[in-house]
Amino acid sequence: MRMIDIIQKKKNGETLSTKEINFMIEGYTKGEIPDYQMSAFSMAVYFKGMNKQEIADLTMAMVNSGEKIDLSAIKGIKVDKHSTGGVGDKISLIVVPLVASVGIPVAKLSGRGLGHTGGTIDKLESIEGFNIEMGTKEFIDNVNKYKMAIAGQTANLTPADKKLYALRDVTSTVDSIPLIASSIMSKKIASGADAIVLDVKVGSGAFMKNLDEARELAKTMVEIGKSLNKRTVAVISNMNQPLGYEVGNANEVKEAIKVLSGEGAEDETVVALTIASYMTVLGGAFEDFNIAYKELEKIIKSGKAIDKLKELIRIQGGNPDVISNTDMLPKAKYHIEVKALKNGYVEAINAEQIGIIAMLLGAGRKTKKDKIDYSAGVTIVKKVGDEVKLNDTICILHTNKESYNEAKKLALEAFKISKNKPEKIEYIYDVFQ
Repeated sequence: MRMIDIIQKKKNGETLSTKEINFMIEGYTKGEIPDYQMSAFSMAVYFKGMNKQEIADLTMAMVNSGEKIDLSAIKGIKVDKHSTGGVGDKISLIVVPLVASVGIPVAKLSGRGLGHTGGTIDKLESIEGFNIEMGTKEFIDNVNKYKMAIAGQTANLTPADKKLYALRDVTSTVDSIPLIASSIMSKKIASGADAIVLDVKVGSGAFMKNLDEARELAKTMVEIGKSLNKRTVAVISNMNQPLGYEVGNANEVKEAIKVLSGEGAEDETVVALTIASYMTVLGGAFEDFNIAYKELEKIIKSGKAIDKLKELIRIQGGNPDVISNTDMLPKAKYHIEVKALKNGYVEAINAEQIGIIAMLLGAGRKTKKDKIDYSAGVTIVKKVGDEVKLNDTICILHTNKESYNEAKKLALEAFKISKNKPEKIEYIYDVFQ
């Protein structure tokens, strides 16, 4: 078997066998197949696509390229969630304790932020003492005892995907549905969950900008899950403005506390309850989505959900007092108010640009080696549909950097203010299951 023949077949739009895909991924992981051939293959897939079986085979080949997490010692149906990435996306901080509060085990492996999107691990580490490094035994014990644990992703998980993603990033083949779907699902399946809820973000702050493409990606990932006997639901949610009002690490922890205390913004509360509801249905706690949604709303009102977040912080080494005193979270030195230049209504907010601003202020990384400032970020004061008057504050920049003029200029550009009030935006576009 030769890699050049596999490239030729895919270039001609032919179907690859399971054996050919396994040969290719195994050879690439070992370094026997060079980057230039894998680049050619990725470009062939970009133009010719892959069928359901090929995508499932590619997913499993990447799963088998490295370590697989064995969660069989955890009692019950293990449910995981994954977001395709957004701005102000603190949903994992909300749903893990919320789902655990009804007895569904959530064994969550999360990553760090890069570029304009934040990472769950960075957000949690803004809580002093919070530890995301734990051995497999401690991780499993925590889930069995408390129904939840959040840890950093192991370096040995899906090494083929890591290599292939880095290559796609520099060869303009990132936006290929078969390659995106297999990349995401390989990590989720290797993480050992029995059921998966996917939060597919679409809009200016998301990787997927187009709703039709987001639907195709969601449908493809659900099909992969089903073909591999993993119950999978994909929710398509709106990322045409930052989720909630806070962007940045400590800021988002503060806002997650508000949501679980029943005081969160409408958009992030709806998205969080939707994701959590499907997780609890897949985990067997409730019969259907509508019952789950109503019951989870009650749990938030009762105070049980915020108590569960407090417990998560305590068992992972953080100070649970942060729940009642968010002033314990890191604070920036400078808070710069950005003012509206005219009267009108907020028609749109470029969420990606807000994410880039947060990164420039210190909240994110340009490269994996960059250190982040947990206190840096952006507070959105006016959301889409809100009325603004000249010199009203539309957002606040938080930073410890002396120079913030570029960020301020970009913030003004990110808000589109028009004369007419826009229609109320949808938070959830579609669900595939």
